[in-house]
Amino acid sequence: MKVAFLVAPEGVEQVELTEPWQAVKDAGGTPVLLSTQGGRIQAFDHLDKADTFPVDQQVADARIEDFDGLVLPGGVANPDELRTDEKAVAFVREFFHTGKPVASICHGPWTLIEADVVRGRMLTSWPSLRTDIRNAGGNWVDKEVAVCTDGPNALVTSRKPDDLKAFCQAFLREFSAVSA
Repeated sequence: MKVAFLVAPEGVEQVELTEPWQAVKDAGGTPVLLSTQGGRIQAFDHLDKADTFPVDQQVADARIEDFDGLVLPGGVANPDELRTDEKAVAFVREFFHTGKPVASICHGPWTLIEADVVRGRMLTSWPSLRTDIRNAGGNWVDKEVAVCTDGPNALVTSRKPDDLKAFCQAFLREFSAVSA
């Protein structure tokens, strides 16, 4: 199982990157850090700078067929920056068009909204995105984890870092089904 983790050069919530990353590794998979720029990304612990992580590949050079699933971590600034990058948005959209599973947590669905892939889908997020999701045609629910298979692919979403355990278990189930 090879999983793409797409983040902006700055602003990802560190725990929303590192816990799912470790879950993929613990499941015997290969996580790959993609970003809109090369070098290192700067993670955050809420509003404070945390660690930096090396980018494995720029999203502009990534190929959908190389991955079994996509994880979109949150953090307020991270998805806000991603949704302004055409190549990042196109990469996300292509996962839906090819039927590959996607997992997103916290503010991560902002990138899904920009990719215009939430219409008719059930998902959850940080509560402040509720109106954005509904305005984009999605069905927002307040649950620890939402798994929606009513569409071209499986979509796994969660609200916040407190939901990470359930989020990781749910997306690993969906990603493993594809890579098997």
